[in-house]
Amino acid sequence: MMLTAAWTIGTLVLFVLEAFVVGVALYPAAMSWYAVWMQTASFDPAVRMLWLCVAAAAGLFIYGFTLMGMMGLLRILLRVRVSEGEFPLLSLGAAKWGLSMALKSPVSHTFMNIIVLTPFMVFFLRLMGARVGRGVHINSKSCADPLLLEIGDGSVIGGHATIIGHTFERGKLILKKVTIGQHVVVGLNAVILPGAVIGDGAVIAAGAIVPKDTIVAPGAIYKGIPVASDDVRSSFTRPRTPLMMPLPRRRSLYDS
Repeated sequence: MMLTAAWTIGTLVLFVLEAFVVGVALYPAAMSWYAVWMQTASFDPAVRMLWLCVAAAAGLFIYGFTLMGMMGLLRILLRVRVSEGEFPLLSLGAAKWGLSMALKSPVSHTFMNIIVLTPFMVFFLRLMGARVGRGVHINSKSCADPLLLEIGDGSVIGGHATIIGHTFERGKLILKKVTIGQHVVVGLNAVILPGAVIGDGAVIAAGAIVPKDTIVAPGAIYKGIPVASDDVRSSFTRPRTPLMMPLPRRRSLYDS
């Protein structure tokens, strides 16, 4: 009961903070639209509507970039940092993690789809505390924990890939850093879980799942759910289950 009440109150406080910041970010966009509204009062209605539509579209970008900057500034001013470890849900460590997620959330839900695979995506993740090298391309908004993320030079994160540095286990929040080396390719819809270390030049195939605390050797190709290559070392041994056994080949109509 106490946990639920504390979680509810904390969530409401974060909602108030997010509403205020989003409102402030909307202000310059609204003012620019209002300026166009006033300046086009004498225009033909069709021409005026065209200008107002353009102003509204431009306002979306003004809002988005303003929000990105404000969230990054807030993170710096509030000195939001998280560290690896296990934390009870009612703890300072969990609260800091929750605040870091709240600062990222408005951009993620309202503007990030526009900036994926652009330099602005990398810029925002750096603002939120991620260590991202030069020449990195990120085509996914699912980099959940920027403060626990490091990506080396020249790496590519494919569409809808998920990189996550947190998990909840047995009533505790567990935070572990994810390290991706240089010139790594993470394929479409791949999932990289907390504590994973991906060596330089490795390839994580589309749809692959890299379990917690897995170490992928440099240059290795990792594919499956999970089917590890010989170059992958993990802190655990996963038995081969029936779901991972090869399926028998079905007979084709063209087989003799």
